[in-house]
Amino acid sequence: MKTINFFTDLFLVFVASDASAWIIRNATETLIGTNLTINKSEMGDDGLPSIPKSRRKRYISQDDMIAILDYHNKVRANVFPPAANMEYMLWDEGLARSAEAWAATCIWEHGPPYLLRYLGQNLSVRTGYYRSILQLVKPWYDEVRDYAFPYPRDCNPRCPMRCYGPMCTHYTQMVWASSNRVGCAIQTCYNMVVWGAVWREATYLVCNYSPKGNWIGEAPYRVGVPCSTCPPSYGGSCSNNMCFPVINSNFMYWFK
Repeated sequence: MKTINFFTDLFLVFVASDASAWIIRNATETLIGTNLTINKSEMGDDGLPSIPKSRRKRYISQDDMIAILDYHNKVRANVFPPAANMEYMLWDEGLARSAEAWAATCIWEHGPPYLLRYLGQNLSVRTGYYRSILQLVKPWYDEVRDYAFPYPRDCNPRCPMRCYGPMCTHYTQMVWASSNRVGCAIQTCYNMVVWGAVWREATYLVCNYSPKGNWIGEAPYRVGVPCSTCPPSYGGSCSNNMCFPVINSNFMYWFK
């Protein structure tokens, strides 16, 4: 068995333009029936939650949030074959909080099980120095090299999963057309068990997606002219080969 040097820049993945990003607040709270409860003892003098220092490491910075979201949308806009129904992806704070809660466990597996009925999830972990959060995200996209998209003629009646590498479902979740929201969290984990080995210090990234993708027997998107089969809720709005949300809610914010 090949010996892995845990002191080198090593990453592992596991299944599941200008800097700009849409975020949507609390969208998943009604979907999955969860609520964030803060006890009085957790409130600071300014009336805001008092976050322990150890927890602050789990929050994604705005720069990292924008990088993750823009990278997803860049990948989604440039899929081949082209997608007829690819939806622009938004950042979801509810998904980010659920990802934060799971990342805090430092468990190298998908979870929690009750949420995975509703959400998609991609995981990544690495040890050693890294320059960009995208070093933990790009390996998911790299699976495209081993993935053969199932054309409509191949789907009779169900679409095959044609993957010629160890894993392709991180990539397919990234480009699942209807998975239009993502939220991620990052955690520094000490003595984390990864595939039977103890990593003394690991950087653990969890990204949750909604609606859930990777349904067996389905293709990640429809092949066709970009935006030609967008859901009616988009009102025909299209941007950069993706069905683009109409600005009609004060729950959406633009960051630049």
